[in-house]
Amino acid sequence: MEMENSIPAPTSNPTKKFIEQFAKFVLVGIMNTAVDLIILNIETVLSGVREGSGYAIQKGISFLAAVTFSYFINKYWTFQDQSKENEGKKFSQFFFVSAIGMIINVSVATVVVTYLKTPINDVLNLSILTDQLWVSLGALCGTAIGLFWNFIGYKFWVFKK
Repeated sequence: MEMENSIPAPTSNPTKKFIEQFAKFVLVGIMNTAVDLIILNIETVLSGVREGSGYAIQKGISFLAAVTFSYFINKYWTFQDQSKENEGKKFSQFFFVSAIGMIINVSVATVVVTYLKTPINDVLNLSILTDQLWVSLGALCGTAIGLFWNFIGYKFWVFKK
């Protein structure tokens, strides 16, 4: 009795492939988050603006820098899309998904630093968290919420096979 024909090859398992892609996406996300946070913290330290609409603008700029980096890493590594055809269309789709992701990301981050920081500090007595730490905490909350939207959009629309 031959067993080897009844066992699918590891790469043909769609669940395993999905998990591997998601793991790569998360690793790319960590790198993107580093790009985002570094740029955001430089902006806020230089400007002194750490909340409100000024913060939202700075967060948008840092997010767009991270998304540009993300496109190339996700295209060639995460989703292994080596094709050169429809490059402009894919790039446009990627930025469309990312723009909605940016709205989610920036909105969540801005709500955290502008409206939730004080009540959370008061209730949990977190006075050890400086305004600058809240800048990063807000950004991380926005990233966490936007992560799922971006993965689904990139996988099933932008880089679909």
